[in-house]
Amino acid sequence: MDHFTEGFHTYYVYILTNKNRTVLYTGVTNNLHRRLHEHHIKFNPRSFTARYQVEFLIYYEKFTWIHHAIEREKEIKNLTRLKKLHLIRTANPNMTFLNHIFSNKV
Repeated sequence: MDHFTEGFHTYYVYILTNKNRTVLYTGVTNNLHRRLHEHHIKFNPRSFTARYQVEFLIYYEKFTWIHHAIEREKEIKNLTRLKKLHLIRTANPNMTFLNHIFSNKV
């Protein structure tokens, strides 16, 4: 019998921006390293992130349950731009690009 154990899986809700920090994109993934790479190489060339050059991580939250991550992603997507910026700046005051944190992860 399978048992569900907290901490077995990791999911991320993340916010990306473009080089000039003028566009915000919120997403959810179970592998942030892979997902950041996909945004960087423009895996889907017709996507919003590819069209607006959105590939720089400025905020993320970590979850162990996918339904919590999806719920949080929806909450963040429903925030106004001003509230999103406030959320980002509480953890990352200068909106520094954080991609390097996940660059060596598998």
